[in-house]
Amino acid sequence: MLLLNLPAFDAKIATRGGKSVIFDVIRRQYVALTPEEWVRQHFVHFLMKYKNYPSALLANEVQIILNGTKKRCDTVLYRRDLTARMIIEYKAPDISITQAVFDQITRYNMVLKVDYLIVSNGLQHYCCKMDYTDNKYIFLPDIPDYLSL
Repeated sequence: MLLLNLPAFDAKIATRGGKSVIFDVIRRQYVALTPEEWVRQHFVHFLMKYKNYPSALLANEVQIILNGTKKRCDTVLYRRDLTARMIIEYKAPDISITQAVFDQITRYNMVLKVDYLIVSNGLQHYCCKMDYTDNKYIFLPDIPDYLSL
């Protein structure tokens, strides 16, 4: 798989039914190894190891209902009271981070109303803090450490 702009980790990759799978430490199971999943696994490991995010407060593939349609947030960080705090959206490395990607995660946030949004394709990462007073998001220079959220 492609090298990303994220620290390497000891990925558990196997072959099942002739297809590559990777172990998801959050879901505790093997999942299809797609380019987007490669980004997700790197990013989740980065958050846990380098930014001190507790694995118990992270969830992958979180289903929400948006305008009567089922959607899935790639990763959600929860507070200890289990309210959503951050949504993370991943794209494959060959997918550019465009306004359409931010529009997608903003639609998800209409349901969850989190404090932070992150978008990453494994090469570029953008983190925004929500400003509900002025109905906008403020880009941060870096992904915040968990304790500074």
